[in-house]
Amino acid sequence: MRSRSIPHVQLRWRLVLLTLAVLASLGATAVWTNALGAGDRFDRLLARIEAFVDPPPHRATLPTIIVTQQPSPTPPASPTTVADGKDGDQLAHVTPTPAPVRGPVDVNLVANPNAVFISQLTNKMCAVAGTQMALAVMGLANTSETFQNELNARIGEWESWEDSHNGHWGPAAISLALSAYGAPGYEVRAYESRPAALRDAAIALSVTHRPVVLLPWWGAHTWVMTGYRADADPTSFADAIVTGTYILDPWYPRVSSIWGASDPPGTFQDAAEMERNFIGWSRPEGAYPGRDGRFVVVLPTIALEPPPATGGGGPR
Repeated sequence: MRSRSIPHVQLRWRLVLLTLAVLASLGATAVWTNALGAGDRFDRLLARIEAFVDPPPHRATLPTIIVTQQPSPTPPASPTTVADGKDGDQLAHVTPTPAPVRGPVDVNLVANPNAVFISQLTNKMCAVAGTQMALAVMGLANTSETFQNELNARIGEWESWEDSHNGHWGPAAISLALSAYGAPGYEVRAYESRPAALRDAAIALSVTHRPVVLLPWWGAHTWVMTGYRADADPTSFADAIVTGTYILDPWYPRVSSIWGASDPPGTFQDAAEMERNFIGWSRPEGAYPGRDGRFVVVLPTIALEPPPATGGGGPR
């Protein structure tokens, strides 16, 4: 009698059902009450099962740009040429640009963070809400639940295995979504150190007047950086140190079993909080050669013209 092989998809579903049955027998109550973080681990396991059953497409996406050295500051403005009409001669001479004055800076694109904030609708939609808030800061989206669901429904246009082995949202998908809604030029960059990542992010924010998206929690979460403090202007001083950032955290007002209570919109995250939360990329679903161990940001490279109003973006 010939044996009959089980179709590949059918075998996958049998494994899924078996896994769920085992989990249920080990304590469904602990999962639903999130005791000791069991619910969070259950969500992660379900994500891995989903990726196993319906893996993301293997297609080209935006590259991760690896930055291995400190970024250079923006060059100073060029000297201006004026005409001297003495004796009828047009003599060009140069007016020197004044040297920048060193001192602490405090920059924020948003005066009213509540006007551009929306919480993620589910535990898995941090990247969606982060993208939505970044668009709102630039005046390209509103902060409605309807828009967040619309944005989330389009992930099939942007997801790829290279960007997120689990499927759905990764940093490249965030960049592609921003471009689709009118904010092109965001790059996925990975830095060897946190200070270099934050300094480059501060320069980009100041030069482009656009927010920066950070990937904290080992790359598992999304923060929108709307401003920063530094001991000097990073666009003028190569040794400027960013001492903290202004953050919109879509996890608010939830409490994480690992990271604790989230902060209200626009909270200034000092150096200690950045060290605690903004950690080098390390994902359990597999290796990401360009990102592993590095600090990942989605960074604007094209200036917003004109700059957004400080109160935040309006409805689209």
